[in-house]
Amino acid sequence: MNRVLVTGAISGIGLATAIHFLKKGWRVVMADKNTDNEVMETLEKSFDDKVLFVKTDVSKDHDVKNLYNKVNSFCNGIDCIVNNAGIIAHGLLHEATEKEWDDLMNTDVKSIYFTSKYFIPDMIENGGGTIINTASISGIAGDYQMPVYNAAKGAIVNLTRAMALDYAKYKIRVNSVCPSAVRTNMLNPDNIPKYAAVNPLKRICEPEEIAKAIYFLASDDSSYCNGVNLPVTGGLDVHSGQPK
Repeated sequence: MNRVLVTGAISGIGLATAIHFLKKGWRVVMADKNTDNEVMETLEKSFDDKVLFVKTDVSKDHDVKNLYNKVNSFCNGIDCIVNNAGIIAHGLLHEATEKEWDDLMNTDVKSIYFTSKYFIPDMIENGGGTIINTASISGIAGDYQMPVYNAAKGAIVNLTRAMALDYAKYKIRVNSVCPSAVRTNMLNPDNIPKYAAVNPLKRICEPEEIAKAIYFLASDDSSYCNGVNLPVTGGLDVHSGQPK
């Protein structure tokens, strides 16, 4: 049975991804610094011993070490890491606080270092696996008044490429998804019509659509994809900017 770790897993893209993998028969470890007992009770009732939740702040070394120990007790290693944990920040760069910068970089980027530090050695020893990082369209293009978020997601995009080069020889494929606006609690509901209006498909993305893209990159169906930063944007990223 395949085994996956999903960070930032209690809501949004992470929760949709965990559920998608569970429906495909995987054993799933869900890590998040937040908890939702109702969500976990529902999943445990539906999927019994195939799912484990570990409260984890993935920006903290000791938390990820504890997560590693819990994973090994639950399913003796993993075959896939979905580095999905992330937060967002708005505002001009010169107005950002040091704490805002550090919190976002630690949660979105440093967390990938920590999961790599603890889980990749076992993946190497076990003969390979897959890693999928949740980046963003904001990692491949700029946004107004989101410089800290742009910096973090841009770092994930290039980190994905670097990891893909380094770990290919160990049969570990590393890719990312780069979504545009997704219907999650990170998105202000009042702004949904604005995001939908500028998208070629005239709607925003649903978390389940990103989950399917992540599963594709985790599975053998993407066996020759490595170092790919996959836009899942409805075509938002392909426009030259010229008017009709």
